[in-house]
Amino acid sequence: MRSFAGVAVGLLLSVACADEGSAPDLGANDAAIPDSGTDSDVGFSDAGDGGITDTGRELLALSHARELRGVWVATVSNINFPSGAGLPAATQEAELRSLVALLAELGFNAIFFQVRPECDAFYPSALEPWSRYLSGTQGQDPGYDPLLVLLDAAHAQGLEVHAWLNPYRAKANRNSTAVAPHVAVTLAEHTRPYGTALWLDPGAAAVQDHLLLVIEDLLDRYALDGLHFDDYFYPYPIAGTPFPDDDTFFAYQTAGGALARDDWRRDNVNRMVQAVHQRVVARRPQARFGIAPFGIYRPGMPPGITGLDQYAEIYADPVKWMEEGWVDYLAPQLYWPTTQTRQAYGPLLGWWSALTAEGRSIFVGNYLSQLGTSAAWDLDEFREQVRLSRAAAPEGSRGNIFYSVAPILEDRAQVRDFFRDLYQQPAVPPPIGALASRRVAPPVVQKQGGVLDLAPAEGQEVRAYLVYGLEPTPTLLRVVPASAPQVTLPPGRYGVTALDPADVESLGVTVDWP
Repeated sequence: MRSFAGVAVGLLLSVACADEGSAPDLGANDAAIPDSGTDSDVGFSDAGDGGITDTGRELLALSHARELRGVWVATVSNINFPSGAGLPAATQEAELRSLVALLAELGFNAIFFQVRPECDAFYPSALEPWSRYLSGTQGQDPGYDPLLVLLDAAHAQGLEVHAWLNPYRAKANRNSTAVAPHVAVTLAEHTRPYGTALWLDPGAAAVQDHLLLVIEDLLDRYALDGLHFDDYFYPYPIAGTPFPDDDTFFAYQTAGGALARDDWRRDNVNRMVQAVHQRVVARRPQARFGIAPFGIYRPGMPPGITGLDQYAEIYADPVKWMEEGWVDYLAPQLYWPTTQTRQAYGPLLGWWSALTAEGRSIFVGNYLSQLGTSAAWDLDEFREQVRLSRAAAPEGSRGNIFYSVAPILEDRAQVRDFFRDLYQQPAVPPPIGALASRRVAPPVVQKQGGVLDLAPAEGQEVRAYLVYGLEPTPTLLRVVPASAPQVTLPPGRYGVTALDPADVESLGVTVDWP
């Protein structure tokens, strides 16, 4: 995420939180009751009492208020992880596991982890070098695989992992040392110094080809729950300094291209987003692909909003990405307090939420790092932001992502207690819209001594099991990771559903315990 002040309106970053008791239904996956005999593998039949049976089991359609509860973990410049470059592998791994355990305890369900801060890697890669933020030296093996450790730890605790990439930033500091196979070495002719950083030229075909290879490698090798870009496309403008892509644009014109330069730049980014979407669908459709754009699309949209014009100045067109179905969600960075008027949180939230269709979502980006920096940024401000986000659930606002995890690690202003209260009721993210209608088979539930053993139906891939208390009304009590499929319960009547990797939920198997 950006920490960028002084562009047009002073781009403040923000955070949100609300009353758990008032949380609306955030896109719950209300499973339809299948017709009797339509699925030979499941064999449902009418139970005659409002439920259905499956080989003697009573099944119920269960759901809850779905909500993505995410946090960004920034690795560039060691903002969040690791706490310092060059720490021993065991220390870094312990930091990751401790981070995951803390987020799970606070009720989060998704981690957005920066795996490619500057065309480097937080995982072993033949395409790009190890990040200098791990060992202190680019290309030096840190002695472990941070992404694999994070995936193992997070999935064991029921949290999703979304790989956060910066598509075009080659170096955060253009004077830093690069080693092969870094793009500053292998694609040097397509790098452009701009400000203090080094950027890849989005208009160069070789740049897009390389990015797609990196993404294919990640999708093929890791059990990712999502792929994520932030708001860096063409760099934020420096007054009086045009981005140096004259040569690339001239080559485009020479080859017969007819677009004006601004439209050509947007087209470069659009074609990249479309190509990434195609790779995700082809290689790992259960992964959610989304982008966190700057919080203002264009000044005056909605009326009264002023600020940087991302469409015209960084050549990002998130409205098109949503309309074309190239992303599963947007996480607009609404990095202003609700007391702000020129960048008003509520109207911006409503405007972005109105873009959702066909199961796509808005997950609001909020700036937790502002906590305590002024009177405007206290916990009540964040509570109000989440309240507004939840109130907009019917329009497509289905969760929040907080930048960054630092105040949580510090427990600034007792923010951990704040999240414990905010997220005391468990929830899982909404299903990926393109897959929400598919059938998920109910789990196999068996009583074994003093525990319930949970297992997927034959051939069914399961991410977690959801345990609902059925009395007096169905309420989600627990999310049980598929890697630890046992649960102990007090006496009562329960329903257990299976959640697949796309967050699609099965019908529930009823259980009387003990």
